[in-house]
Amino acid sequence: MIIDGLQCGHFDRAAIQALQAGKVGGVVVTCGFWEGTVESLDSLGRWRDLVRENADVAEIALTSADVKRIGEAGKVAVILGFQNSNLFEGRIRFVELFAELGVRVVQLTYNNQNELGGSCYETEDSGLARFGKEVVREMNKAGILVDCSHVGDRTTLDAIEASSKPIAVTHANAQAVFEHKRNKSTDVLKALRETKGVIGCATYRNITGDFYCKTIENWCTMVAKTVEIAGIDSVAIGTDRSHNFTAPDYAWMRQGRWTRGVDYGAGSASKPGKQPPPEWFPKVEDIKIIPDGLRSVGFSPEEVAKITHGNWLRLYEATFA
Repeated sequence: MIIDGLQCGHFDRAAIQALQAGKVGGVVVTCGFWEGTVESLDSLGRWRDLVRENADVAEIALTSADVKRIGEAGKVAVILGFQNSNLFEGRIRFVELFAELGVRVVQLTYNNQNELGGSCYETEDSGLARFGKEVVREMNKAGILVDCSHVGDRTTLDAIEASSKPIAVTHANAQAVFEHKRNKSTDVLKALRETKGVIGCATYRNITGDFYCKTIENWCTMVAKTVEIAGIDSVAIGTDRSHNFTAPDYAWMRQGRWTRGVDYGAGSASKPGKQPPPEWFPKVEDIKIIPDGLRSVGFSPEEVAKITHGNWLRLYEATFA
């Protein structure tokens, strides 16, 4: 079984079936980026409808045991997540309420600094704010995994320190392997290793690079280099794959409502639009070749199991409660 730490986009039955064909037993989906409370509730309603209408191929998972059970039954376990904390709208009590609605993963910031802390793109990372510490503690109590994927390194380290449970970087890579502001420093990876957190290695070309996108062996070599820093128990898969995205969707992700101008997100003026997927990963179902790729670069069967699903299951067990 493969568990993907994060995907995004407009899911439909075909997308779920592609995940099935790729041997994906669980996936964290993106229910929102910049949306506030009411819009986030609408999104959760749409996700419930989608899963209900496709109950033969998907179920919403609330626990680590759910993910394992659903995946082993040949279905896709849908784990509800958000790539920003806007859904709480500054209300600490909303953390518990969204947890009761099934939300299990929330990223503290998305590209911009907010009232919780700093993002990966700010010139100066402010660190975790007082409110951010309150939200982290509340997420720990409510059973929501703290995600620091688009979060600044200082804020990420602060979150690791503030959290009573291990945290995740659901979709990023090691800065030491591929240099990009979205990727994580060696200090962060070592802190994840010490606290039993997990980083999901991404396949998104802008933060992975052309070389590591060329072949499955190249990408798995990148994973191996990440394991050298973070340890075998703290590395997993977080492809950041998107479904049915068009130009307006990328504009919303990058520009939201916060700017009148152009923002390239993880891209650049020379790479402004949608980037092609890795050569080895043209279709979503091609994710199924990852286990063989990991074995081809020297990982043992036990290590492959940890990277493909075991580390996520262990982290979910520690946090979804």
